[in-house]
Amino acid sequence: MRDPLLLPIDEVVVRLDGFDAIVDARSPSEFAEDHLPGALNAPVLDDAQRAQVGTIHKQHSAFEARRAGAAIVARNIGSLIERLFADRPHDWRPLVYCWRGGNRSGALATVFARIGWRTSVIDGGYRAFRRRVLDDLARWPAGLSLRVLAGRTGTGKSLVLQRLAAAGAQVLDLEAIARHRGSVLGPMPDAPQPSQKGFETGLWDAIRRFDPARPVFVESESRRVGHCHVPDALIAAMRSAHCIRLDARLPVRAALLLREYRHFVDDPALLFERLGRLAPLHGSRQIEAWKTMAEAGRWEDFVESMLAQHYDPAYDRSMRRNYLRIDEAQSVDVAGADEAALDRAARRILELGEPAIALSAPRRAPGAPDG
Repeated sequence: MRDPLLLPIDEVVVRLDGFDAIVDARSPSEFAEDHLPGALNAPVLDDAQRAQVGTIHKQHSAFEARRAGAAIVARNIGSLIERLFADRPHDWRPLVYCWRGGNRSGALATVFARIGWRTSVIDGGYRAFRRRVLDDLARWPAGLSLRVLAGRTGTGKSLVLQRLAAAGAQVLDLEAIARHRGSVLGPMPDAPQPSQKGFETGLWDAIRRFDPARPVFVESESRRVGHCHVPDALIAAMRSAHCIRLDARLPVRAALLLREYRHFVDDPALLFERLGRLAPLHGSRQIEAWKTMAEAGRWEDFVESMLAQHYDPAYDRSMRRNYLRIDEAQSVDVAGADEAALDRAARRILELGEPAIALSAPRRAPGAPDG
């Protein structure tokens, strides 16, 4: 029989992709707020049980709380092994953690180890991981060779980023990680945003995979993407980085936006709820005019009006104020809303930002380690 191996967080980070599974022993609500990348939730106490044990501790004693908790944990671990882990092979290598690397992960890891699985536990648990994420996000951005993809709303920045990633370029897609398109109309249907902690873990997981010797393409976001706040060190690095500007004619931009925001065409009521939030900026008369266009199916007119009156002025002010090198940016034309035009724009950006990839075939999945 072997005992669980207690690993310091620095060693965990180095070996993170080498475990067969990462098992989070915390409650479902703790897991939902944030967890290690790729972790599986196997709660040894669910939320109600955790509250129950805490009440016993407060009203009676620590001993009685441990005794009651031990009985619940024992039953839950048996159920977890039968439901989630019964098919794991004899040489399975899990990494287990809870909040501080104590009772919950220790109980689960001990049973795993007694079964014969090569089990590791994070020393300090999720709390140690969270500190590491914050430390790394404060240090890492300054060492990245960022290429900021700028351009007014509707120039296809997100679509071009996807093509850059598919070509093997390093891409930090803030909107994908935040699950938000970065404006009042930006929430993605059926895709709630992560918590701030979850957003930061997503950023950390993306950045840790980058080769610092190669460029990283990122969109010119503001400090907030929906309710997610971009870490200060990252936004500072973005705002001082080299920019590449996408340009497109107004009809092209309207077509691209209608493609990306098709859910509003399918559900105008959702659009109207979002438009109401712009009334303090534009007044109720303008809001009603936009609604009238949408109700009449004049979608191109609606989009072009919103771009001219809301998005373009706000974007231009923000870029002049925040992105120090925007005036030096080289321009790339997005000549149409079709796939070929977007592909041509992506190839041109690669020529400007990472010539080695532009001249070769795709080499590997975005973010995958070299080797």
